[in-house]
Amino acid sequence: MNPSNEFIELVRHPFKFRMFLLSKLPSAYFAGVRIKYIDENRCKVTIPYQWFTRNPFSSTYFACLSMAAEMSTGALAMAHLHKRKPSVSMLVVKVESEYFKKATGKTTFICEDGQLIKQAIEETIRTGEPSSVRAAAPGLNHREETVALFHITWSFKVRQ
Repeated sequence: MNPSNEFIELVRHPFKFRMFLLSKLPSAYFAGVRIKYIDENRCKVTIPYQWFTRNPFSSTYFACLSMAAEMSTGALAMAHLHKRKPSVSMLVVKVESEYFKKATGKTTFICEDGQLIKQAIEETIRTGEPSSVRAAAPGLNHREETVALFHITWSFKVRQ
């Protein structure tokens, strides 16, 4: 099994993934962020509308939406970096967002930029120079209407 598939299988295991969230990203754990689907190219992440995620305007707080959008892109990056030699670090360097509708129910973020992320990582490993990728993560409501669109820019650098 290749390392990215190994990571994907780990993430697909609900208990192991929740323990990962609890230990590394407790705010995402308590907000109810969940990975619903992941493969090497695509990741689907949900955030519920609930007491912990709501704002005073009866919608999901933008920071919670951002957390789920980041995870939809970051999980793909982590899958492609899992057990890589040489080791490569990843860092969010920019977050852009647009909001179109109130998020009043479960919002699903879907990133389909797994190959772009993989190419940036491969370039970093090949050249030894940092690279970056701007990954899109649209957020959809239960009617599949776009409520928000995030672009998360990740930077990759070979660890010394």
